Amino acid sequence: MTSPRFLRAALLALLLGASALLAHATPSATEEKLIDNLIQRVSKMSAMVFMRNGNEYNAADAAKHMQAKYDYFKKELVTAEDFIERCASRSEMTGQAYKVKLTDGVVRDANEFLNGELRALRQAAKKTSG
Repeated sequence: MTSPRFLRAALLALLLGASALLAHATPSATEEKLIDNLIQRVSKMSAMVFMRNGNEYNAADAAKHMQAKYDYFKKELVTAEDFIERCASRSEMTGQAYKVKLTDGVVRDANEFLNGELRALRQAAKKTSG
Protein backbone atom coordinates (compact mmCIF):
# COMPACT_ATOMS: atom_id res chain seq x y z
CA MET A 1 0.00 0.00 0.00
CA THR A 2 1.34 3.43 -0.93
CA SER A 3 1.62 5.95 1.87
CA PRO A 4 -0.20 9.31 1.69
CA ARG A 5 3.15 11.07 2.16
CA PHE A 6 4.55 9.35 -0.95
CA LEU A 7 1.43 10.22 -2.97
CA ARG A 8 1.66 13.88 -1.94
CA ALA A 9 5.34 13.99 -2.87
CA ALA A 10 4.66 12.34 -6.23
CA LEU A 11 1.81 14.77 -6.97
CA LEU A 12 3.98 17.74 -6.04
CA ALA A 13 6.77 16.50 -8.32
CA LEU A 14 4.30 16.07 -11.17
CA LEU A 15 2.90 19.57 -10.71
CA LEU A 16 6.35 21.13 -10.54
CA GLY A 17 7.39 19.28 -13.69
CA ALA A 18 4.31 20.50 -15.55
CA SER A 19 4.95 24.05 -14.36
CA ALA A 20 8.52 23.89 -15.61
CA LEU A 21 7.35 22.75 -19.04
CA LEU A 22 4.82 25.58 -19.27
CA ALA A 23 7.38 28.12 -18.10
CA HIS A 24 9.50 27.32 -21.16
CA ALA A 25 6.66 26.90 -23.65
CA THR A 26 6.97 28.63 -26.98
CA PRO A 27 4.74 28.58 -30.03
CA SER A 28 5.35 25.94 -32.68
CA ALA A 29 6.61 27.13 -36.06
CA THR A 30 3.05 27.01 -37.42
CA GLU A 31 1.63 29.04 -34.52
CA GLU A 32 4.53 31.50 -34.68
CA LYS A 33 3.84 32.06 -38.38
CA LEU A 34 0.16 32.71 -37.60
CA ILE A 35 1.12 35.22 -34.90
CA ASP A 36 3.54 36.98 -37.24
CA ASN A 37 0.90 37.06 -39.99
CA LEU A 38 -1.69 38.43 -37.55
CA ILE A 39 0.64 41.23 -36.45
CA GLN A 40 1.41 42.01 -40.13
CA ARG A 41 -2.30 42.01 -40.92
CA VAL A 42 -2.95 44.49 -38.11
CA SER A 43 -0.11 46.74 -39.32
CA LYS A 44 -1.86 47.11 -42.69
CA MET A 45 -5.29 48.08 -41.30
CA SER A 46 -4.67 51.78 -41.87
CA ALA A 47 -8.35 52.78 -41.76
CA MET A 48 -8.83 51.37 -38.26
CA VAL A 49 -8.14 52.89 -34.86
CA PHE A 50 -6.84 50.79 -31.97
CA MET A 51 -7.80 52.00 -28.52
CA ARG A 52 -5.57 51.25 -25.57
CA ASN A 53 -5.99 52.75 -22.08
CA GLY A 54 -8.15 55.58 -23.40
CA ASN A 55 -5.71 56.56 -26.17
CA GLU A 56 -6.07 55.98 -29.90
CA TYR A 57 -3.31 54.47 -32.01
CA ASN A 58 -2.89 53.84 -35.72
CA ALA A 59 -2.42 50.34 -37.07
CA ALA A 60 1.37 50.56 -37.34
CA ASP A 61 1.73 51.63 -33.69
CA ALA A 62 -0.72 48.95 -32.55
CA ALA A 63 1.27 46.29 -34.41
CA LYS A 64 4.54 47.53 -32.87
CA HIS A 65 2.99 47.33 -29.40
CA MET A 66 1.71 43.79 -30.06
CA GLN A 67 5.13 42.74 -31.36
CA ALA A 68 6.87 44.15 -28.28
CA LYS A 69 4.48 42.31 -25.96
CA TYR A 70 4.89 39.13 -27.99
CA ASP A 71 8.68 39.38 -27.75
CA TYR A 72 8.36 39.82 -23.97
CA PHE A 73 5.81 37.04 -23.30
CA LYS A 74 6.77 34.57 -26.05
CA LYS A 75 8.10 31.94 -23.63
CA GLU A 76 4.70 31.82 -21.91
CA LEU A 77 2.68 31.30 -25.10
CA VAL A 78 1.83 28.14 -27.03
CA THR A 79 -0.90 29.16 -29.49
CA ALA A 80 -1.94 32.20 -31.48
CA GLU A 81 -5.00 32.35 -29.22
CA ASP A 82 -2.63 32.62 -26.24
CA PHE A 83 -0.94 35.53 -28.02
CA ILE A 84 -4.25 37.34 -28.50
CA GLU A 85 -5.27 36.75 -24.90
CA ARG A 86 -1.94 37.74 -23.34
CA CYS A 87 -0.56 40.35 -25.73
CA ALA A 88 -3.39 41.91 -27.72
CA SER A 89 -6.54 41.95 -25.57
CA ARG A 90 -5.88 44.05 -22.50
CA SER A 91 -3.38 46.22 -20.71
CA GLU A 92 -1.05 44.44 -18.33
CA MET A 93 -0.84 47.62 -16.25
CA THR A 94 -4.52 48.60 -15.97
CA GLY A 95 -6.32 45.42 -16.97
CA GLN A 96 -8.43 47.54 -19.32
CA ALA A 97 -9.59 45.77 -22.49
CA TYR A 98 -8.19 46.98 -25.80
CA LYS A 99 -10.76 48.11 -28.37
CA VAL A 100 -10.82 48.45 -32.14
CA LYS A 101 -12.80 51.19 -33.90
CA LEU A 102 -13.88 50.03 -37.35
CA THR A 103 -14.22 52.31 -40.37
CA ASP A 104 -18.00 52.53 -39.83
CA GLY A 105 -17.44 53.81 -36.27
CA VAL A 106 -18.39 50.54 -34.57
CA VAL A 107 -16.18 49.77 -31.56
CA ARG A 108 -15.38 46.12 -30.76
CA ASP A 109 -13.25 44.35 -28.20
CA ALA A 110 -9.82 43.70 -29.69
CA ASN A 111 -9.97 40.10 -28.43
CA GLU A 112 -13.14 39.36 -30.39
CA PHE A 113 -11.90 41.20 -33.48
CA LEU A 114 -8.45 39.57 -33.51
CA ASN A 115 -9.86 36.09 -32.96
CA GLY A 116 -12.01 36.69 -36.05
CA GLU A 117 -8.93 37.75 -38.00
CA LEU A 118 -7.09 34.67 -36.74
CA ARG A 119 -9.94 32.41 -37.90
CA ALA A 120 -9.64 33.98 -41.37
CA LEU A 121 -5.87 33.35 -41.38
CA ARG A 122 -6.36 29.73 -40.32
CA GLN A 123 -8.97 29.23 -43.06
CA ALA A 124 -6.62 30.72 -45.67
CA ALA A 125 -3.79 28.46 -44.44
CA LYS A 126 -6.05 25.40 -44.77
CA LYS A 127 -6.96 26.32 -48.34
CA THR A 128 -3.33 26.70 -49.39
CA SER A 129 -2.16 23.51 -47.67
CA GLY A 130 -5.01 21.27 -48.61
